[in-house]
Amino acid sequence: MTKKIGILLINLGTPDSANVKDVRKYLKEFLSDPRVIDLPPIARWILVNLFILPTRPKKSAEAYEKIWTNSGSPLLVHGEKLMQGLQDELGEHITVTLGMRYGSPSIASAAAKLKLAHCDEIIILPLFPQYSSAATGSAIETVLKIYAGENTIPGIHLISEFYQEPCFVDASVVVIENSLRNFQTDHILFSYHGLPERHIIKSGCSTNHCDMHQHCPAITEKNRYCYRAQCFASTELLAKKLDLKESQYSTSFQSRLGRTPWIKPYTDEVLPELAKKGIKNLAIACPSFVADCLETIEEIGMQARDQWLSLGGKEFLQIPCLNAETVWIKGLAEFLKKTFENTKTGKL
Repeated sequence: MTKKIGILLINLGTPDSANVKDVRKYLKEFLSDPRVIDLPPIARWILVNLFILPTRPKKSAEAYEKIWTNSGSPLLVHGEKLMQGLQDELGEHITVTLGMRYGSPSIASAAAKLKLAHCDEIIILPLFPQYSSAATGSAIETVLKIYAGENTIPGIHLISEFYQEPCFVDASVVVIENSLRNFQTDHILFSYHGLPERHIIKSGCSTNHCDMHQHCPAITEKNRYCYRAQCFASTELLAKKLDLKESQYSTSFQSRLGRTPWIKPYTDEVLPELAKKGIKNLAIACPSFVADCLETIEEIGMQARDQWLSLGGKEFLQIPCLNAETVWIKGLAEFLKKTFENTKTGKL
C-alpha cells in the first residue's frame, strides 16, 4: 500500500471579521495563551481582561478594517492560496490542510480533515520561519494535545523552523529583488516580529551568552533556539544572497506591546536613526512573516510609512511577504517532499 501523507500548515490566526466583537474574541484567545503572555494564570487573567480587552479590541478593529479585503482577512486569503497551490503541486497522494492557532479554521478542524483522508504520516509545518515558544511552540503543543486524544496516532514529523532552508531564503530573495526592480533603495530594513526579552532568556540564550542590544552571534548549540539569533541569521542569509554591503541593510523588531522590555532594536526607533544618516529611499522586508497581515500591511505599510515620510524620507517601500508566490509554492513543495523522504530513510 502507498502511504497517504498529510501536510498540516499552521499560522497564527485572524479574527472572523473586522468588527469589534470578533476582534475581541480573537484577542482574548490569543492573549490568554500562556506561551504568549507567560505570566502566572491570575496575573495573566487580570492583565488580559481588566487592562487589555476593555480598550484594545476597538483600536485593533480599526486597524483590521484598513486591511480587510472583499475576500476577507489577507492572512487567511494568502494561506488558503498557499494550501491550494501546494495541493496542486504535490498531487493526490498528499493532503494539505491549513489550521490557525487562534480563530478559524482551527488546528483541530484541519487535523480532522487529515483523519478523514486516512493519512498515515503527517508533517506539521508551523508557518513561522524562526522558532519561538510563543508562536511555533504554541502551535506544536496544540497539535500534540489533539493527537494525544486519538486512539490511533499517525506518524508525526515536526518542522520547528525553516529560516535557513533554501526554499525560504531563495524565494524571499526573488520576491525582494522583484519588488526592488522599480525602486531605487538606499537601505533595506529587515523588520521582525518582536518578543519580550524574558522569552529569549527562557529559550536558553541568556544575557551571559550575548548582549540582546547588539547584533546576535552566529547560531551555535548555545543559542540554537534563540529567536533573536535566528532573526539575525535570517538577515545575514538574505543579505548575502542579495549581495548587500553591511551599510546597506539592518535588522529591527516591531509589534511590541506593554511596558516590559522587548528585544531591540525597535523598528520605530531605528527609522529616525536611518533618517539621520541621510537615507532617503527605504525598503522594509518582514522575514518573520510568510503571509501579509496586520503587522506587515498596517504596521509597516501604513504606520512605518507615515513615520518615515514625517522624518523627511523621500520614498518608502513595503516589500510583500511570500504569500502564494509560485517560487515559494514550488520551493516549499520540494522541501516537504524531501522531508518525508528523509523520514523514510532515517535521515531526519
